[in-house]
Amino acid sequence: MPNELRATYRLQLGPGLTFADVRSLVPYLDRLGISHVYLSPALQARSGSTHGYDVVDPTTVSRELGGEEELRALGDSVGIVLDIVPNHMGTGDENRWWPDPEIFDINPQTGFYRRFFDIDDMAAVRMEREEVFELVHGKVLELLRDGVLDGLRVDHPDGLADPAGYLRRLRAAGATEVWVEKILQPGERLRDWPVAGTVGYEFLNDVAALYVDTAGEEALTALWVELTSDSRSFAEVAYEAQLEQATTTFARELEWLRSLADLPGVAETLAALPVYRTYVEPWSGLVDEADRAVVDAARPPEELRRALLLESDPSTLPTRDEFVTRFQQTSPPVTAKGVEDTAFYRYNRLLALNEVGGDPALFGISVDELHAGNAERARRFPRGLLALSTHDTKRSADVRARIGALSGMAAEWRERVLRWRTLNEPLRDEAPDAGEEYLLYQTLVGAWPISRDRLERYVEKALREAKRTTSWVEQNHAYEERVKAFAAALLDHGPFLDDFLPFAERVAVEGERQALGQVLLLLTAPGVPTIYQGDELIALSLVDPDNRRPVDWSARQEALERLWGGAPPDRATRKLFVIWRALALRARRPDAFAGSYEPVEAGPGVCAYVRGGEVLAVAPVRGWERAMLRGPGGMWRDVLTGEQRPLEDDVAVADLVQPHGVGLHERV
Repeated sequence: MPNELRATYRLQLGPGLTFADVRSLVPYLDRLGISHVYLSPALQARSGSTHGYDVVDPTTVSRELGGEEELRALGDSVGIVLDIVPNHMGTGDENRWWPDPEIFDINPQTGFYRRFFDIDDMAAVRMEREEVFELVHGKVLELLRDGVLDGLRVDHPDGLADPAGYLRRLRAAGATEVWVEKILQPGERLRDWPVAGTVGYEFLNDVAALYVDTAGEEALTALWVELTSDSRSFAEVAYEAQLEQATTTFARELEWLRSLADLPGVAETLAALPVYRTYVEPWSGLVDEADRAVVDAARPPEELRRALLLESDPSTLPTRDEFVTRFQQTSPPVTAKGVEDTAFYRYNRLLALNEVGGDPALFGISVDELHAGNAERARRFPRGLLALSTHDTKRSADVRARIGALSGMAAEWRERVLRWRTLNEPLRDEAPDAGEEYLLYQTLVGAWPISRDRLERYVEKALREAKRTTSWVEQNHAYEERVKAFAAALLDHGPFLDDFLPFAERVAVEGERQALGQVLLLLTAPGVPTIYQGDELIALSLVDPDNRRPVDWSARQEALERLWGGAPPDRATRKLFVIWRALALRARRPDAFAGSYEPVEAGPGVCAYVRGGEVLAVAPVRGWERAMLRGPGGMWRDVLTGEQRPLEDDVAVADLVQPHGVGLHERV
């Protein structure tokens, strides 16, 4: 890349953040150690757009954000990775191509158009057509050629008819640094596409799971069953939710599929697919063994199975190829809406595990499993993006870490929850039910302190996403108001707060320790770290729009200035301090971070490794207080304290991570 890629900083452009605003932040980001801003879509979106994904003119840079001149000025001051939207555009009169059937993906039989998920005013485009590719990418490719942009993040590639072919065309057109927003389910591998990697959800989930104590699984499962009388597995809950979505929200997509081939079991197979989609290529005949395994895992009726694997006879099923393409474009929204936006709000055993690309049934992973994942990333996609929080995560990394910490105190957590249910009985007006109340307690522990307004908005969204007692389509306002009233009353209920506040503080301290370890892994593992806007200080955000609230940039700039001036980090600035020092190390030792990944033995409760023979990272997980690390030999400098020491033989982990709780050392 023209600008050396060391770390990206994700910014959500919109009414409160223009190109000029971002340019004003560049000195701060540069001092922090950020090489690239990683921007949400910046082409012309619908009037009043708050996110930019509803592009109505891909040939023009957003006027509201400052226009092309301001974007080019920003590119002169910092590297830019830009989010682009190849799958869909916003509909309506502002889009001069709407509803041209040569551009938009419209079924001539029914008049239905393929939507972005279930959003009616965002319609999919026929990206497989060369003229559509040129229309959507002309301006972006020009900005790449001119050096304004250094790389692209491709939004929702799974919606495309031919993701692999699209990415090959993008590479051939000059986009050499591309990351895909591909959601990989646990165990799923990114295909060998011409990309630098994903945007990091698999890393996020690995790191979150590392800090979940597997010893707490039995107790937390028993508590969930005790509260809800629902002993179903997450897989059962997810299948039910996906089947609901397939047959209701996506009924018109199902009708489209049936108009092509009236095969049995389509809805059930969409719901049972264990990944977002397969990548069978009707135009080339390619059927990867991974796709065959996925289809078989869904157990479709034989007639449907043969069609999906291109084994049926095209002479008896002439629409087979289009059916397969449409099926593959339909399964991602069914999965996303069924799992992320429904089941994740129904199955609340431990909310830290309910994250995009995660599996709530997977209760923790070992240090060795994290090492294996990192080694795979180093081998296949060493420049992949890594993340802990994004604009689409259900919770910020700090909230997730606090809730995850409950797994290490499961017995006490059970006692607290049952006591709170008794203490708060007078506040309950036939709502919430036990599962909803349990979600509230986890949310309060994770995000405390939280205002009434933020809590009520979250409650409304969580209830509607769960689609059990209310929904976006059929809103039960009376029920919602009772749950909101209960949640708001908790914030002032003395008997509850007397018990809750001391416990929440203990959880916060442990959560912050674990969150700092996760940040160290983000900054040192194979890949390119991404900091989400504002997350360099403690950030207790919930699902959007909560995580898109305005950031207090002055507080962050002032905190970094104090650290630069020699002020010791405190509880509020410890994460910022570690980020600043680690990014400075990445700038000093680029070869180390582009080099090898070597696990260092320190026992099952410590994640430690050496990068390129020159950098040692030590992240305690649990039970590490007496752990010993096998020293890599030689003299090393503590990046966080400046002290030097030999690391020969066995070294106490406690000595390596004091006083900040994590260790980062460079070879002298």
